[in-house]
Amino acid sequence: METRNELSLAAEHDSVKKPRVKRSLPTFFGPLVALVLLMVFLSFLSPNFLTISNIFNIGQQVAILGVLAIGGTAVIILGGIDLSVGSVLALSGAFVGVLHINMGISVWVAALSAIVVGLLCGVVNGGLIVWGKLPPFIATLAMMSVARGLALVVLEGRPLSGYPKGFRNLTTFYIGGWLPTSVIIAVVLMILGGLYFAFMPSGRSLFAVGAGYEVSRLSGVPVKRLTVAVYACAGVLAAIGGIMMTSRLGSAQPTAGTGIELDVIAAVVIGGASLTGGYGSIAGTAVGVLIIGVLRNGLNLLNVSSFWQQVVIGAVIALAVLVENARQSQEAKARTKS
Repeated sequence: METRNELSLAAEHDSVKKPRVKRSLPTFFGPLVALVLLMVFLSFLSPNFLTISNIFNIGQQVAILGVLAIGGTAVIILGGIDLSVGSVLALSGAFVGVLHINMGISVWVAALSAIVVGLLCGVVNGGLIVWGKLPPFIATLAMMSVARGLALVVLEGRPLSGYPKGFRNLTTFYIGGWLPTSVIIAVVLMILGGLYFAFMPSGRSLFAVGAGYEVSRLSGVPVKRLTVAVYACAGVLAAIGGIMMTSRLGSAQPTAGTGIELDVIAAVVIGGASLTGGYGSIAGTAVGVLIIGVLRNGLNLLNVSSFWQQVVIGAVIALAVLVENARQSQEAKARTKS
């Protein structure tokens, strides 16, 4: 019964959200063009930018951000926000370190335990929002502080290193000598996320809930269950990011992932998602992730300080939101005329 309601609501959502005028280009087309122009521009400024090794280096650098951004996309489509992913990443990595290094448990069992930790953090986030009636900003802000504090407690404020080669190869091995395994993990998870949004009834329902929570609830969509599930998935993906970062660094760091939640939000917004919910795509998020990675890499090659990098990325986020607002305004006018 719920599935039929979800399908009918998703179909209704499609008719509401999409204007009757035919959309000729995908929403991420603009960011994709911006990405190409940015790469061309940087290739002129730095001869080392457009090389095979540097391109895959960018992929290696943004792989973890890409994994976290999948959950961030779902949360923002739902109309929420998740500020805790960076801290959950650190807490999950801390569990891997403590369970394996201090307690001698298999590193793979420790990694599975870390995923459970991420799942619990996500469920708590969702529970605070659904049953605690807390705004997503406050609930995830609280979890950000709690998870970061627990990471510091568990690791006693210091990093833990000494992982087996097989675990390090999870993210540092290069297939054929050029393709990082971390990029493969990120791409596979993004494809799965894209398929979920495109073909699963619950995935389509996320757009409807983001566009109209009360309408969706009255139509029979299990909005509470969906909300908890989305934040739980975001927690799991943050944990996977924590495992990947521990593998890549060869060390569990209590300060790992500091500030990455802002990069996740930026990537999703740059990719065309609406912070008011109901809009977004994995393809757009992938483009947003690459824009951030290319920007950071290019600015590093040009020896621009990290302080100015934050200024540039902030300006790009503001520009992306302005463009998105203008696009939505045009679509609203088109719907009115039709």
